[in-house]
Amino acid sequence: MRRRMRHRRALLPALTVTTLFLVAACSSPASHAEPSATEGHDRRVEAADRPADGTDHSLAVAAAPATTTTAASATAGPAGSGQRAHRTALAINSYDSRTRRAILTNRPDKPDKPVPRGSSSPSSPAASPTPSGAPHKAAVGDVIASAPAPGAPDGLLAKVTQVIGERDGGTEVQTEPATLNALLGDETAKGAVPVDPSSFAVDKLLPGVKVSWATTGHAHAGPKGATVPLGSLRLDVSAGIPTAQNAPASATASVHGFVQVAPQVDFAYGGAGSDAPPGSAYLGVSGDWTSGWAVKGQAAAAAGSPLRIPFAKLHADPVLQVGPVPVVVNLDLTAYVQISGDGRVTVDVEQNLKGGFKVGGTFGPARGWTPVSSSDMTSTPVRASVTTAGNVKTALGAEASVGLYGTVGVTADLAPYLRGEASGTVTASTGGGARTTGAWGVYGGVDLSGTLRLQLSVFGTPVIQRSIPLGALNREWRLAGGTF
Repeated sequence: MRRRMRHRRALLPALTVTTLFLVAACSSPASHAEPSATEGHDRRVEAADRPADGTDHSLAVAAAPATTTTAASATAGPAGSGQRAHRTALAINSYDSRTRRAILTNRPDKPDKPVPRGSSSPSSPAASPTPSGAPHKAAVGDVIASAPAPGAPDGLLAKVTQVIGERDGGTEVQTEPATLNALLGDETAKGAVPVDPSSFAVDKLLPGVKVSWATTGHAHAGPKGATVPLGSLRLDVSAGIPTAQNAPASATASVHGFVQVAPQVDFAYGGAGSDAPPGSAYLGVSGDWTSGWAVKGQAAAAAGSPLRIPFAKLHADPVLQVGPVPVVVNLDLTAYVQISGDGRVTVDVEQNLKGGFKVGGTFGPARGWTPVSSSDMTSTPVRASVTTAGNVKTALGAEASVGLYGTVGVTADLAPYLRGEASGTVTASTGGGARTTGAWGVYGGVDLSGTLRLQLSVFGTPVIQRSIPLGALNREWRLAGGTF
């Protein structure tokens, strides 16, 4: 894997927490790929994807083939030059993000041969030959897309504004940011690509976090007895969480369990020309989710606001091969636990959760950028009880960001939770005794929120003048309840 898993331990002071949850990523088998990435797209572009002859002429979208040599790249000439995007031997030898100067060099290997559009073979993406058999030389106006390269770990999408001259290792050029429509032009493309779980860098922020994943021919074992489905990433956590101030020792609280997630990147583009905004665009992340977790004890948070504790950070840069163009997607996830409550309720709850989620942004010429968000999860209570009057809510979630070539386009906060509450009264009897009566309930739920960012203009669409909220999505269901 391109990035090595990193592990970091963080020591927590007593009574300051530890936690559970996960999200992060993994490769999902092809059977998980859904047409959901294109939901809400402009209808005329959908019609263009289905020509009258019944064949599909859209560019293939697939995971880019792994390479151990120079990063894959593509280039196109200036608008009006007639030089469409094609695989090229021109590569980024080095890049300075501060000055936006790059050293370009010609690889010794040759670009892939052209294949028919619509081919699903990830090892031979659609390409056009260079205009001549000679090595390509950078020219002012060229637009270059590159997979992660030295100095450009998030990939690079740039336009050459000046050819400075020959330097050791290649040709030095001045660049400026470019947009995808300059490369994809009037093409159309759509697809959903799983993320390889082994490509994630995992930074553990708390002790007790265990990571497991499985891909074809490889497995990274986690906790004893854990079974990880092929292509999935799993995080197991067992940790203590804060209790109320001055609570008795018997009120200790803990959370433990696991989450398995199989996310995939959803991408679509409906072109209108290299010098015009696309007719449609979509970028998002979706996935299948399975988890089992429990909260026990008298949990509490500091007065005034919920307590959120991150316990793992994950990052990956999957490369989508969109025809000849390597499109670099940047995924960042921060897993956390969040606690709110008055510290008076004692809970003993456990649930199994299963379902899927989808977040992203879609563009159409009529409405511009609009958010897409959904979560379809169901749970099964294993046990649930609440004693004494009060309330508590514990969320096990993740903050996620999805972008292209190092620019964030979509942020999301997905937070499955457990909530318990109880209320009661004490009635005195004539004999001097007292009787307590009340009701309690335990609920499961999911909160999903986020924003679209102006950087989605990397597609070549008009700049978003302000962040657009995804809109708060909340679903809650009753797990158990009763009287006492």
